[in-house]
Amino acid sequence: MQHAEIEALRTHLGRLYDRELAVPALDRLVEILEDFARSHPAIAERDPAPFDERDVWVIAYGDHLTEPGRPPLRSLDGFLREHFGDVVGGLHLLPHYPWTSDDGFAVVDHREVDPRLGDWSDVERLGDGFRLMLDAVVNHTSASAPWFQGWLRDDPEFADFYLSPPVDADLSRVVRPRTTPLLTPFPAPEGVRQVWTTFGPDQVDLNYANPEVLLRVTEILLEYVGRGARALRLDAIAFLWKRAGTSCIHLPETHEVIRLWRTVLDAVAPGTLIVTETNVPHAENVAYFGDGTDEAHLVYQFPLPPLVLHAFRGGDSSVLAGWLRDLEAPSAATTFLNFLGSHDGIGLRPVEQLLPTREVAALGEAISSEGGGVSYRSIPGHPQFPYELNVSYFDALNPPDPSTSRSEQIDRFVAAQSLLLALAGVPAIYLHALLGSRNWHEGVALTGHPRAINREKLVLAEVEAALEDPGTLRSEVAERIRGRAAARIAEPAFHPCAAQRVLDTPPGLLAIERTATDGSSTVVCVHNLTAEPERFRLPADGAAEVPRSYTEIVDGRRISPEASDRAEVTVAPYEVLWLRA
Repeated sequence: MQHAEIEALRTHLGRLYDRELAVPALDRLVEILEDFARSHPAIAERDPAPFDERDVWVIAYGDHLTEPGRPPLRSLDGFLREHFGDVVGGLHLLPHYPWTSDDGFAVVDHREVDPRLGDWSDVERLGDGFRLMLDAVVNHTSASAPWFQGWLRDDPEFADFYLSPPVDADLSRVVRPRTTPLLTPFPAPEGVRQVWTTFGPDQVDLNYANPEVLLRVTEILLEYVGRGARALRLDAIAFLWKRAGTSCIHLPETHEVIRLWRTVLDAVAPGTLIVTETNVPHAENVAYFGDGTDEAHLVYQFPLPPLVLHAFRGGDSSVLAGWLRDLEAPSAATTFLNFLGSHDGIGLRPVEQLLPTREVAALGEAISSEGGGVSYRSIPGHPQFPYELNVSYFDALNPPDPSTSRSEQIDRFVAAQSLLLALAGVPAIYLHALLGSRNWHEGVALTGHPRAINREKLVLAEVEAALEDPGTLRSEVAERIRGRAAARIAEPAFHPCAAQRVLDTPPGLLAIERTATDGSSTVVCVHNLTAEPERFRLPADGAAEVPRSYTEIVDGRRISPEASDRAEVTVAPYEVLWLRA
């Protein structure tokens, strides 16, 4: 390792631990990194370029698609390669390890692959075909994990791996993402221990104040990279470090750990992306970019799903457009991970300061009345206030209405997904969104978990039969999203860091202008959010004159002003126009 890299690690550890802990931790960490570099020489030579317009990612569970006699990971790999391999460049593989609850996020062993999914060779095969992002669920383990069971037995190997705060510890300010108790009792040799469980009784928080925990987890992250991961999703990372008397969210030590991992990866695995998952208000979320060079390469764009939903349901882009105008990543090495649907619900906390309280409450009431699920919390003046909508994005956008045709529903849904693909950042499309999946009420009844509504496991043969039939919902949605994705990956103006300008439009439209980083190409993306035709004024070029015609880059149509004295075109209901002059 280079002297500067070692000194950077020394600085990180010195900010986290006292000298008597930091010095031996540095020696161990350097040894770990040098061993990794010797074992994986090709990784150190990888292209460090972080991302480009070809980065369209899919989010999927390893067992989202099943078929008899084949590991689900192989089924997923074969399906994506066959049907979307030409337009999908990346895959966020949701938890791949053995687990006991929360659909994979209560991890039994971070170093194993759940045998029900396949094995490491299947994960590595996915990494050969796609930019692979693995989930790093490093805030906690399952209560059944060997680490935790060893800690409960007072095995010295796991001393101080978990947190059992003293009875007089001030935990009054701790921020809670869920309503379960912060402390959970577990039997131990000396009696019952009250153990820190931020996310629930089966998800037991690790103690990063012990440098041995940090070193063990760093080894795990490097193993993921060695197995083919090109990106690491730091799940629920905001809660990583705990200190009594504080909120235990976004602590300086948490940011320092991320900076340490950034230094580690830059040193031995250049080009490996750090992606932070922090479902919090926008200003707190973007803090995980650091200074633009030292923390996350990408942060999840959590306000986007509820703001797009609000805009389409109201037929009004005003709030969304205003927010987009102020959006900017801090450097050319950083960008946003944009998404609409995901394995979780649609979180509403990120729009607390963006939408009026009454409108957030109304959105929750509407989704509940339409058959979706809503999770609630208490805020001042509202003892039951929605903080997550449990609903497929297709059904969230399309309230039950017998007067609305399926064609219009598809148009509306595809318009939203097209906006996702047009925005600055890396787009990630949930597999169920790519396939036009609807609410899975049977799953909620079966499991008792509201989030199951958007986590249905699909039979591969049934999905492929639907895709082969051009008259099915799945086929129409998938083919139209494919068309937009193909246009995106071929167009330099859609580079994640290409300039983005929100144009002035009537509220029923949202139009953004994207310009390639080298200025070689400009595309105007116009999206009608309403069921009515809308008028769009074509933007002037650099000479303050409107070009006589544009090309719609997906279908090749020529789009020209409708009158010689007015540079306007009509945008049909829920129509999308991606226009190149």
